[in-house]
Amino acid sequence: SGVMSLLRPLLLDVVPTIQHTAALALGRLANYNDDLAEAVVKGDILPQLVCSLSEQNRFYKKAAAFVLRAVGKHSPQLAQAIVHCGALEMLVICLEDFDPGVKEAASWALGYIARHNSELSQAVVDAGAVPLLVLCIQEPEIALKRIAASTLSDISKHSPELAQTVVDAGAIAHLAQMILNPDAKLKRQVLSALSQIAKHSVDLAELVVEAEIFPVVLTCLKDSDEYVKKNGATLIREIAKHTPELSQFIVNAGGVAAVIDCIGSCRGTVRLPGIMMLGYVAAHSENLSMAVIVSKGIPPLCACLVEEHEDHIKAAAAWALGQIGRHTPGHARAVAVANVLPTLLAMYMDTHSSEDLQMKATLKNILQKCTYLPALEPLLHDAPPNIMKHIVGQFSKVLPHDSKARRLFVTTGGLKKVQEIKAEPGSLLQEYINTINNCYPEEIVR
Repeated sequence: SGVMSLLRPLLLDVVPTIQHTAALALGRLANYNDDLAEAVVKGDILPQLVCSLSEQNRFYKKAAAFVLRAVGKHSPQLAQAIVHCGALEMLVICLEDFDPGVKEAASWALGYIARHNSELSQAVVDAGAVPLLVLCIQEPEIALKRIAASTLSDISKHSPELAQTVVDAGAIAHLAQMILNPDAKLKRQVLSALSQIAKHSVDLAELVVEAEIFPVVLTCLKDSDEYVKKNGATLIREIAKHTPELSQFIVNAGGVAAVIDCIGSCRGTVRLPGIMMLGYVAAHSENLSMAVIVSKGIPPLCACLVEEHEDHIKAAAAWALGQIGRHTPGHARAVAVANVLPTLLAMYMDTHSSEDLQMKATLKNILQKCTYLPALEPLLHDAPPNIMKHIVGQFSKVLPHDSKARRLFVTTGGLKKVQEIKAEPGSLLQEYINTINNCYPEEIVR
């Protein structure tokens, strides 16, 4: 109905309430979908808003910032249009406003622009927003703290350089102090911002650890708010993944045990970062993997495989179990004893499993180290050829040196099963079968 062109002159009306209400109306329209946001840009409304941002009252400033946020949230192209019309400088000026509501609205708009990609994020940084956002997280108003922390998180997430800018402005110390804040929504944003900083590099992760976030951050894993739990686990994961030293530090702080409790006490995607964190820790070294085993990390990971419905969560659990079991026969046995190998094999063979889940559930990592035969035996009856060769391979390594295992292998029907396997002459699988058969007198084999 041509409402944009009707609203535009109202932005310059002599009555302040009319200006303010017109801006609000535009904001609500732009917020609705990207086509309307596009119409606001095409209607040449942004330059007008920006132009009057500096001299108007606080109500108008809030409404104008709301319009910018509503336009910028939909796509990088629309956010670019905001940058193009010089809005960032005005929004940064609003971050210094006396009114906390104006600061909040400006911070929110900047966050919605920065979250799209590193170029837009860099534009926000170049406009001088970061030091002012760090001041905003120190303000008494909880709502302002939340939005400012969220915006710092959106700026940090794209690249190590952008995260470094946030660090250089002194953000880590202030964020770390708020981990204990009673407000759950603030804690979510604070943990998210610290994760987005720590994920990029060892140096950045170490700076976050040096802000003494341990053991405080472990209390977040027991929080009643699901997102606080999830973001807390994500932060610990982003630190653990970098080096064995950082993982060892987390183990010493009681982090592994706390994450294992957390996985056991929740369901669904909240578990995902914790599952991955255990996998990363275990992947680093034999000792760290043993720390996960000793802290009783295997049973909850097995539970995730059975209880969860989403393939990506099952895949993460399968991957983590593989990282725990891949080091030595002792590690592999700890996983095998949990009776999880048949479950993994079933997932690998299930045609409904996602490609990723099938890849993570191949068992190869564990099988190549596993010498615990009672766990391998049931697999002989179901495994497809590409996995069968690893299973038969393990039997061919153990049976020649273990007379008790040789006897058992006959009585449980394992040897019979091996005779039924069709192997290509000269293949690795055929060699393994020959090695097993050579352990027995010929009449038994027959």
